[in-house]
Amino acid sequence: MCTEVFDSVIICLPAVLELEKTVEVLIITIILVRVMSRPAILCLSSYFKGTPFIERAKQEGCHTILLTVESRLKEPWPRHALDEVFALKSFDDRRGVINSVGYLMRTRQIDRVVALDDFDVELGAAIREHFRLPGMYETTAKHFRDKLAMRTKALELGIPNPEFIGAFNTDEVRRFLARVPGPWLLKPRGSANAIGIQKIETADQMFQALDLLGDEQSFHLIEQMIPGELYHVDSIVAQGVVQFAEVNKYGRPLFDVYHGGGIYMTRTLPRNKSLIPGLRRLNEQLLLGFGMEQGVSHTEYMHSPVDDKFYLIETSARVGGANIAEMVEAATGVNLWSEWAKVEIDRDAPYTPPVTKQLHAGTVISLAKQEHPDHANFDDPEITFRLNKKHHIGFIVASERHERVVELLNQYTSRIAQDYLAVMPAATKATD
Repeated sequence: MCTEVFDSVIICLPAVLELEKTVEVLIITIILVRVMSRPAILCLSSYFKGTPFIERAKQEGCHTILLTVESRLKEPWPRHALDEVFALKSFDDRRGVINSVGYLMRTRQIDRVVALDDFDVELGAAIREHFRLPGMYETTAKHFRDKLAMRTKALELGIPNPEFIGAFNTDEVRRFLARVPGPWLLKPRGSANAIGIQKIETADQMFQALDLLGDEQSFHLIEQMIPGELYHVDSIVAQGVVQFAEVNKYGRPLFDVYHGGGIYMTRTLPRNKSLIPGLRRLNEQLLLGFGMEQGVSHTEYMHSPVDDKFYLIETSARVGGANIAEMVEAATGVNLWSEWAKVEIDRDAPYTPPVTKQLHAGTVISLAKQEHPDHANFDDPEITFRLNKKHHIGFIVASERHERVVELLNQYTSRIAQDYLAVMPAATKATD
């Protein structure tokens, strides 16, 4: 049966129905092809983190596999978004981990390996390199993990560094200490955050510290301690282009907070701050020069008041910790974990970052003497996140006004210091 419409267009109903069926079949076919072509992702993590990454990968139609350590199995992983979960006693035996992944690959197609935690970045690179999977290989990964490799590569690129030297030759170290004024930092090359870093005041103290390291000495570097204000840039890179970079500033340098005790704080900068474009350019030079083609990075820069320069403190190939991702999302609407999953999945497709908000946000976190702190009396409407962790208290606030964020962070810092603050000795190595 055909129907005439407006005396000029004739629509045949059977033809319309046939067309609708054809379109429906085509759409279903496209969806099936897309799902079937989605990569299988092995998420590697010796710590509990990356829930939004896993959830986004599953939403994109990926087969998601988690490989973690036995002590993390009871953490609240997003089981609804995980197809398979495996655990090893530890990740210390690299060959053993590679053997385990090889065993899984006998009966599974694994297309991507992603290290969700900083301590697993080099292991993830070793697995990719062994199985020739796409992504960062070991030499490039060292630029984002090994602090001596960071310093050497940054020097090669002309990016300002603290003065530094590998803790190898005694005579060279002695000459370095005589030439470069202290204090100095003795740093583990493969640690993260401020874990294991020692502040050394005199040459005698330095040699005593080096003697105590024994065979671990060559796994350390020595660098000049540069005072100043510490900034961090949190970035998304896709196809060799920095697609997103949010500039933020810590309340106090992390070394001071970690080793001296106190309250951790960071915040976004005013959107019209004049230093933002220059710091973004420096950050782009660093990330692309270090070889990052796809992924995310948290990079820290110290601004020295002496020469008005930004100095690289450290970079990484992961999302920043201490709820930085939640703070960035509160300010911009961009979830770094989720977008990281997107760029990993579609490595060959053009990437368009989401439209961003232009709010200001900040976070404040502290150890608490109470096991479960009661923070109901923090009731400002600007609070977007409350930290739920034993013996911790923390908040994220967001506002259109930078001044309001700073006001709230200062108020909360004072109240936390008075009623909640606890201080513990700094850890010398990463622990569970």
